[in-house]
Amino acid sequence: MLSKTIESALNTQIRIEAESSQAYLAMAVWAEVKGLEGIACFMYDQSDEEREHMLKLVKFVNERGGHAHISELNAPNVTFNSFKDMFKKLLAHEIFVSKSINELVHISLQEKDYATHNFLQWYVAEQIEEEATARTILDKVNMIGDDKGGLYLFDRDIQQLTVNSAAQGPNTGV
Repeated sequence: MLSKTIESALNTQIRIEAESSQAYLAMAVWAEVKGLEGIACFMYDQSDEEREHMLKLVKFVNERGGHAHISELNAPNVTFNSFKDMFKKLLAHEIFVSKSINELVHISLQEKDYATHNFLQWYVAEQIEEEATARTILDKVNMIGDDKGGLYLFDRDIQQLTVNSAAQGPNTGV
């Protein structure tokens, strides 16, 4: 059974994951309208992934005797100065989500809720990967600068982007 403190904190994270999905959907739409099909596809996938993260939390809360709440969401930013600006916001948002997950882990330990603590370890590892991906993308975007040819190639190649994060362990080639 979840304590009210844990249930409330998990419901806050449910909202954050839903808002993340909406933010990345807005980024996908912005990129698509700008003709950046690869970036748009990548962001649509990110949006779907964040929704899956939200649903995983919803199921966990309900399965542990709590009640998941689907709340009103804050509207996402829908315009960006450039694709570089968009990816800076992506990284900043992932850092924000990591801090929120870390706070949840802290609360679960304070409450001595080791089942929730164990469940959250997946999110901790996922956030390491998400931040690493966002940093890698931003590094590539910074290399491109204002080169339109570089942007074209980046837009084409981003769909295949994979980052081997430390959280995934050694690259075994599998």
